[in-house]
Formats: sequence, structure tokens, C-alpha cells
Amino acid sequence: MSATAFASVKLPTTLVDAARQSAAPMRRSVASQIEYWSTLGQVVEHSGLTAQEARTAIERYEASARQAQQKLALTDLTNRLLAAQASGSLAQRVQSIVQANRQLAQ
Repeated sequence: MSATAFASVKLPTTLVDAARQSAAPMRRSVASQIEYWSTLGQVVEHSGLTAQEARTAIERYEASARQAQQKLALTDLTNRLLAAQASGSLAQRVQSIVQANRQLAQ
């Protein structure tokens, strides 16, 4: 039987709240966020980096990851708009919105 072992620990409410706030933008659970921080702490401890050097490296990495996500989202949106334009549904939708706005303005 292969099972993952878990243990319960008590953590300060302020740490859990901070993890909750940090987890949301990265789409992590609170537990995953704390595991992430723990892993980073281990890496920093074993690498010889100062806390500030590690923080700077992490911020750069996360900013790069966010930029990559935004670029993918923009590419997806562009592709969807081009497909809507090619199918004619974009023009139809714009026309229906214009007509609806004209009716509201009367």
C-alpha cells in the first residue's frame, strides 16, 4: 500500500493568513504555499545565498512566470478574436451591441 504520510502542525495565524494572500494569485492552496516557502527556505539555506539575494531571485523568477502567463493569455485572446473575425461572428456581435446601444439611447 503506497500512501503519502501527513502530519498536522500548529502554525501562527499570521503565517497562515500571509500564505492565503500569497497563494491566491499563484493558484495554490494554503498548504501548497507553505510547502513552497519551506522548499525555498531549504534551497536558500543550502545554497549560501543571503535572504535578500534569494528574495531578489525569487521575485525575478515569479515576475518572469507571470509575464509568460500573460503572454499566453494575450496570444489566446488574439487567436480567439481572429477566429471570430474569420467566421463573421465578431462583426455580428459588434452590430448587435451597436443596435442595443442605439435602442438604449433613444
